[in-house]
Amino acid sequence: MVDIHSHVLWGMDDGARTVEQSEAMLRLAAAHGTTDIVGSPHADLEYEFQPDLIAARRAELQARLGDSIRIHTGCDFHLKLDNIQDALLHPAKYTVNGLGWLLVEFSELMIFPNTEQIFVQLENAGMRVIITHPERNWLLRQKPERLEAWVNQGAYLQVTGQSLQGFFGSEAKKFAELLMEKGWVHFLASDAHDVQRRTPRLDVTWKLVSDKYGPEYAEALLKSHPQAVIDGYKIEAGPLDPPEKRRKWLGIF
Repeated sequence: MVDIHSHVLWGMDDGARTVEQSEAMLRLAAAHGTTDIVGSPHADLEYEFQPDLIAARRAELQARLGDSIRIHTGCDFHLKLDNIQDALLHPAKYTVNGLGWLLVEFSELMIFPNTEQIFVQLENAGMRVIITHPERNWLLRQKPERLEAWVNQGAYLQVTGQSLQGFFGSEAKKFAELLMEKGWVHFLASDAHDVQRRTPRLDVTWKLVSDKYGPEYAEALLKSHPQAVIDGYKIEAGPLDPPEKRRKWLGIF
């Protein structure tokens, strides 16, 4: 599996605190089937985004982990004015591996009325927008039609794997399932912060999605689509074909 959203780089935000915690998270991910993981520190009102330090910490962790897991870098990019202006001036700065895919996080206080135009500006500058964990944002849950419009416009959605397990509450779980059934989800990721609660394990998510929606959907959302992000390749925009739920009948699918 390929995980495009995590907070495994120590001391950068509210994720791993020490290099030992980072290493523990990465070893846990590798032990449960993750081959590649993106360390995506926050760039928001609280945390400064520091590309040089991020690169140095990625390199140190890769040296510790060897070839057990491949570590990449990106950013949990808060959609705020100064971030937007800086990203337009430096299109590679915040993207995954500098190759065009941008993880965009919305505030839970407000959503810009001109969000569609902002996305167009980012895309015209060479960035492909991935909206992160919309199921956990109560403002976005109130207006799924906005997400539908953004997906139809060419944005992509990333849901947190643990949301499908109910970890973030019943409302987030219900909305995550709605997004899955609509075919609006393009990626599943861990958004890992530690090894106790918000862990980097994706194997449970893989099994849940494979059992409920089919193995092809799990393969797309947890492997082939995230791999395209790592490599900087484009995937087809717009809604996916909605997965059909697999139903058991007398023990037979």
